[in-house]
Amino acid sequence: MNEQEMLSMYEDAGALLNGHFVLSSGRHSSRYLQSALVLMSPANAVALAGELIKKVNAAEIDMVVSPAIGGLVIGQEAARQLNKPFIFTERKEGEMQLRRGFTIPEGTRLLVVEDVITTGGSVCECMAVVREHGGKPVKVLAVVDRAPNAEGRFDVPHETAIALNVETYAVDDCPLCREGIIPVVKPGSRGVA
Repeated sequence: MNEQEMLSMYEDAGALLNGHFVLSSGRHSSRYLQSALVLMSPANAVALAGELIKKVNAAEIDMVVSPAIGGLVIGQEAARQLNKPFIFTERKEGEMQLRRGFTIPEGTRLLVVEDVITTGGSVCECMAVVREHGGKPVKVLAVVDRAPNAEGRFDVPHETAIALNVETYAVDDCPLCREGIIPVVKPGSRGVA
């Protein structure tokens, strides 16, 4: 499957939105990708995870981890196809944590899987938690990278299935806010602050 076919999944699901959005990173954008709408179809999840796992050698990883909530479905499916255990990190009181009885044996090599990356903040927080618990992140995979030319976000290799240049703005430099025509909405998993 090529990148345009994968992007068509987003378009067909009504998951490529135009407007004025607050991203999980806190930055603003005129475009938003709602992966949950695409991944609610098991066939789409299977296909997209299949494309992602082509980018990793299963023998080099022991476990798959995703930051909740966006990475849960694609991470679980990638782990299923790789036949590896799956865990996730989640925020409690604003701090990324490993909960629910999950453990990471010392030296475990983890593949980090996310749905959409912009700044990479959630992925970096997830990797920090993995390291705190003795694990070793070895690679990051994401379905979509909204800033594919950004360098130095991660200290491990990373690859994505869809590279989509989407301009984002700091809150105090957002032209959409200055125009004041389109109200800002937060369609993702964290509420507007």
